[in-house]
Amino acid sequence: MIAKLKNLGPGLLFAGAAIGVSHLVQSTRAGADFGLGLLWALLLVNICKYPFFQFGPRYATATGESLLEGYNKLGKGVLATYYILNLAIMFTIQTAVTIVTAGLAASLFGDIATFNIGTKTVTSTETWTIIILITCLSILTLGKYKILDRLMKIIIITLTISTFLAVCIAFSNNNEPIIFKQILPSNSLEIGFLIAFMGWMPAPLDVAVWQSLWAIEKNKETKTYSPKSALFDFNIGYISAILIGIGFLLLGTLVMFHSGETFSNSASVFSGQLVNMYTKNLGNWAYIIIGVAAFTTMFSTTLTTLDASPRAMAKTTSLLFKKSSKFNYTFWIALLSIGTVFIFLFLASEMGLLIKVATILSFITAPFYAIINYILISSKHTPKEWHPSKKLHLLSLFGIVFLIGFSVWYLISL
Repeated sequence: MIAKLKNLGPGLLFAGAAIGVSHLVQSTRAGADFGLGLLWALLLVNICKYPFFQFGPRYATATGESLLEGYNKLGKGVLATYYILNLAIMFTIQTAVTIVTAGLAASLFGDIATFNIGTKTVTSTETWTIIILITCLSILTLGKYKILDRLMKIIIITLTISTFLAVCIAFSNNNEPIIFKQILPSNSLEIGFLIAFMGWMPAPLDVAVWQSLWAIEKNKETKTYSPKSALFDFNIGYISAILIGIGFLLLGTLVMFHSGETFSNSASVFSGQLVNMYTKNLGNWAYIIIGVAAFTTMFSTTLTTLDASPRAMAKTTSLLFKKSSKFNYTFWIALLSIGTVFIFLFLASEMGLLIKVATILSFITAPFYAIINYILISSKHTPKEWHPSKKLHLLSLFGIVFLIGFSVWYLISL
């Protein structure tokens, strides 16, 4: 057991990447708008996506290479499609998670000085964005994978404890009956929210690629990160993401359902509304617990996303164009940081739209990742002993049908 605990890492990094906008923003909104009516969607999408996330560490530890090398073996077209999709959404995803993190920092730690860049006045929230990105960049460029691995263990433990305490406080203050009636959204607005909710629950499917890259790094560090330990690690992270997702859904239900409060699309205003509503209903003494839960949620996502997207793009560029020396991890992390700041300076007031676009794109592209991950793990490129079991085969096929079906349903409902 001690050896298993020592090998925990990429699974917790997955949890850190997953537990973010999907939990703090989307799960809370789901609870606020529908009560526990979308609990079915949260559980179903986690079950249906499970195999395709799990295939990341399974393939990496069974073959010693990431999913990206596997995609390349399936054909350059597959890898090129991944490259285009990732390039199209990586800036939006990073901006969306960083906006929420910066808004929370401004709400929790107070406003800081504004300054001008030409004719543009940089607000306090935008300044916080720059500070957070610089902090994350420092952690990743100085400490690399090792410090990310160790820091995430602290963050996930803090997040789990603070979320659990927040839910307990909400239950103790609740005097209304909890209704478990499940709801299937009917109008286009509600269907759009449902797809956005499931798009990043627990995370976009391309995170499986990140998971495979982290698994390779973990094995370089420990030399003992086997397929069995990788699956144990992943399951711990996945279960944690599900439980914390349910926790935020409960918080939204217990604190906000039928409150009449509407959320702003502004990052700083939304974050203030979120924390203030919790403390108003639970008491000022709960402020620090809610604040810690919310901020660690979003900081972990900002940190892991800023590491993973450049790592994936550097590897993909190397495989496609053989130019790893120029377009390496440092190049991509710098480009992503600059792009995030640029988008944020001009679209900060449209946080809601950014998140909606990013989450819907993630859901619509999910069938692509589900299908290629399933084909790869079942192919000759994966040792037979690590092919999926019959049950996992069936769950994979069901998941592919589910993801395609819901994507088509959304598209025809527009």
